Amino acid sequence: MHELSIVEALLNQCEQEARKNKAKKVDELYVKIGRLSGVEVDLFVNTFETFKKTSSFCENAKLFVEIAELSISCECGFEGILEKNVFFCPLCKGKNLKVIDGEELYLMRLCMS
Repeated sequence: MHELSIVEALLNQCEQEARKNKAKKVDELYVKIGRLSGVEVDLFVNTFETFKKTSSFCENAKLFVEIAELSISCECGFEGILEKNVFFCPLCKGKNLKVIDGEELYLMRLCMS
């Protein structure tokens, strides 16, 4: 379950930012999870809700999750979303695709007080 290590790292990052900004607590976290990130969203949210209680800064924080679709570009000029995990260009059926978005997990915004 790598979601645990991801949540631990996220909580550590939030605590560091809170200390750096002289905040007393983290109120809200906004994360963006790519469809191909390998992160199981439900498990991530449940793990966060469980382990946020171990952080004095994040114990009452609200987590907001955005799912990033798989955005690609092709050498034929197509740019768009792949609806399924079938790695062929929907326009030219080519296989030389570049992933633009949808593979990562990002901390997008942190609200502190």
